[in-house]
Amino acid sequence: MLHTAELREAPSTTVANEQDVVRVELEARETSWEHAPGRVVSGYGFNGQVPGPVIEAKQGVPLEIRLTNNLPEPTVVHWHGLRIPAEMDGTEVVQRLVQPGETFTYRFTPPDAGTFWYHPHANETEQLEKGLYGALIVRGADEPTLDGEQILVLDDLKLNWRGQVAGFGNLMDRHNGREGNVRLVNGMAEPELTIAAGQIERWRVINASSARYVRLSIGGRPFHVLGTDGGLIEAPVEATEVLLAAADRVDLAVGPFEEGEVLTVGALPYNRGTGKRKAERFATLKVGPAKPSVAAIPERLRTIEPLVTGPMPPSRTVKLSGRMSLRRGFDFLVNDEMHHHAEPVKVGELQVWDIVNVAPIDHPFHLHGFFFQVLAVNGEPPPWRSWEDVVNVPAKSTVRIAWLPDDRPGSWMYHCHILEHHAAGMMAHFEVVQ
Repeated sequence: MLHTAELREAPSTTVANEQDVVRVELEARETSWEHAPGRVVSGYGFNGQVPGPVIEAKQGVPLEIRLTNNLPEPTVVHWHGLRIPAEMDGTEVVQRLVQPGETFTYRFTPPDAGTFWYHPHANETEQLEKGLYGALIVRGADEPTLDGEQILVLDDLKLNWRGQVAGFGNLMDRHNGREGNVRLVNGMAEPELTIAAGQIERWRVINASSARYVRLSIGGRPFHVLGTDGGLIEAPVEATEVLLAAADRVDLAVGPFEEGEVLTVGALPYNRGTGKRKAERFATLKVGPAKPSVAAIPERLRTIEPLVTGPMPPSRTVKLSGRMSLRRGFDFLVNDEMHHHAEPVKVGELQVWDIVNVAPIDHPFHLHGFFFQVLAVNGEPPPWRSWEDVVNVPAKSTVRIAWLPDDRPGSWMYHCHILEHHAAGMMAHFEVVQ
């Protein structure tokens, strides 16, 4: 069944001028939404919608987001990918959980332009699955010019035979991560997207799934990668597919196409160690009547200075593994410990970490609050230099990253972003110290 997918901006967002604070009201509450014609699912939502409203921000302009919790359980909001003070990171390590009926105001100034998102960091395996997530777009002063923009939040839902969110906590979900039987774009099942013939749009794509990887393809047609987790890359890269692990983002220049074309926006087969999925459709793209194009994508988008220019031994090894548990079924570990407490790092000291996955399944590694550069995957450099906060660590593989802790001391964490693995222990806490 095809229908149009739209994302609405937060109606409470106001920007009078660049010196004003951007103020947003977010209410987390129980809600129901129609994910397909006549098919209504009960869950959670921000401001009564799934995904939550798009939060529009400007680079360097303060944000003030007041969260009201009208859920039947505590929650907290993590601002995924944003380099903000530790006390605003939105985890139960740095703030008290917001109880039902309470409010909490997050205040920070986004330093980077890019495609980010927000989601709970309490009981994540259930709260995200029920619909608590949304896009946060930070716009810079010098963005490439395209003909339009679409913000596409990918997700999946695991529904039972009644068409409602299936129960949580089964052994397979705990081991593999929860994957749904309904694929969503902006809260809608396999919707219809449109683009004008001859035009080139910027697509900001967010994978908000609990565990599903998306090897994204647009009918096998070429597109250009413009940006990843930490904003624009150095130069556009032509591709016909891109892999989005859980929590990953990518910005694409899509088009131009011919009027009347119909293309599948889908996931190509990918085996993350839990069995190879067949090709799956997320949406259908229909190309409408032609419109003139004003798109102007520069050959150079920006300069990203390398953090490491020669051989350098790792300053830390992060080992990802799992084990059987008689009581819990499976445990997931960092350096052989559930919810590992790692050594602190000092402000200004370059970090070179080897993320070593000894498990037979992929793990998407996420670092809170800081961007890193991927130096190598199994000794091979990546195809382009970028800033990231999520990187897929393939089964039985090593990814080397480099990052620099700036002057934002406090409590931080890193973890697998397959939510069930995070909850089952594959996460670590550490301090950034002066």
